[in-house]
Amino acid sequence: MKLFLIAGEASGDALGAALMAGLKTLSPDVEFHGVGGPLMEAEGLTSLFPMEELSVMGIMEVLPKYRHLKRRIRETAAEAVRLDPAALITVDSPDFTLRVARATRAEAPELRTIHYVAPTVWAWRPGRAAKMAEVIDHVLALFPFEPPYMEAKGMTCDFVGHPAATEPRANADAAAAFREAQMIAPDQPFLLCLPGSRRGEVMRLAPRFEEAIARLRDREPGLRVAIPTVRGVAPLVRDLASRWKVAPLVLEDAAEKRSAFAAADLAFAASGTVSLDLAANRVPMVIAHDFNRITWWMMKRAALIDTVTLVNIVTDTRTVPEFLGPACRPGPIAQALAQLMNDDDARAAQLDAMDRTMELLGRGGEAPGLRAARSVLARLTSG
Repeated sequence: MKLFLIAGEASGDALGAALMAGLKTLSPDVEFHGVGGPLMEAEGLTSLFPMEELSVMGIMEVLPKYRHLKRRIRETAAEAVRLDPAALITVDSPDFTLRVARATRAEAPELRTIHYVAPTVWAWRPGRAAKMAEVIDHVLALFPFEPPYMEAKGMTCDFVGHPAATEPRANADAAAAFREAQMIAPDQPFLLCLPGSRRGEVMRLAPRFEEAIARLRDREPGLRVAIPTVRGVAPLVRDLASRWKVAPLVLEDAAEKRSAFAAADLAFAASGTVSLDLAANRVPMVIAHDFNRITWWMMKRAALIDTVTLVNIVTDTRTVPEFLGPACRPGPIAQALAQLMNDDDARAAQLDAMDRTMELLGRGGEAPGLRAARSVLARLTSG
């Protein structure tokens, strides 16, 4: 069986890799083609081009690369048509992947199409579901409340769970070993800084993140900082971090990052799925993000909810502080980090919300990648 998969950013690469591993378990003769990152490549995909070319976020941020992205859409669709796979599986990154699906279906109308990660129509732009239904047959949803939104527009949809709920985590021994190796004392505050996985957001956010952390260290002189990062932006992050006053550790190795998440006392992160990785490791967090002014204005007008952090959304709480758009300023962020570090009640409220989030997303059940693979195979054999 031949499948064509497309992912466009680090989180989609992780989802795609887990799905591929599940498919190989259930159908050992499966053959993979398409576009992906290092994790999907490790599962057997030879990417048409580096996935990092697609990691662009925001309307104004996309415009300078529009022609290049259009060419990649045409190339990817043409390759999918040429290979004639059993299915085209698009993973998140809808601005790219769904355009490929549309172009592919225009040439191969009978090709089955599956999209992994339901669009957040419950948060903003509800019309996206109807538009997606024009080119997608089946959806793999990360959240249990999403299938009805997709089914209402004519697609089939299965809740397969979120990988953050079941991925392996480092234990207390690994956390202690990490602290010892990095000479972080047991009572010394250790913060994770996560300014994003896309080049544009790292460039935009890193200076403000650095200033907020510098202000926090003025209050907590013993503060230690690490920046877990991914392949596509690691050189940029290392270059920026080399100039920071706080001299952060930059972590790219997967095992080392897992240990750092287990060892951390606090996190300061860009909005995104990393908040669930932090929740899985029970790391209290503050979320911040900024955008181009026009992008922010359009997002605010389209928003249906007042929070972007998944822990807040899944549990219908507002325990995780957010500093978005014009509110993304170092002073208030540093104050929120200091408060969270020293307020036992605020930390306890976050930890309770994190535990409930993981339960709702499938902790204790079958791995989401395997559940997603079962859903894909069931769809392909349903006639």
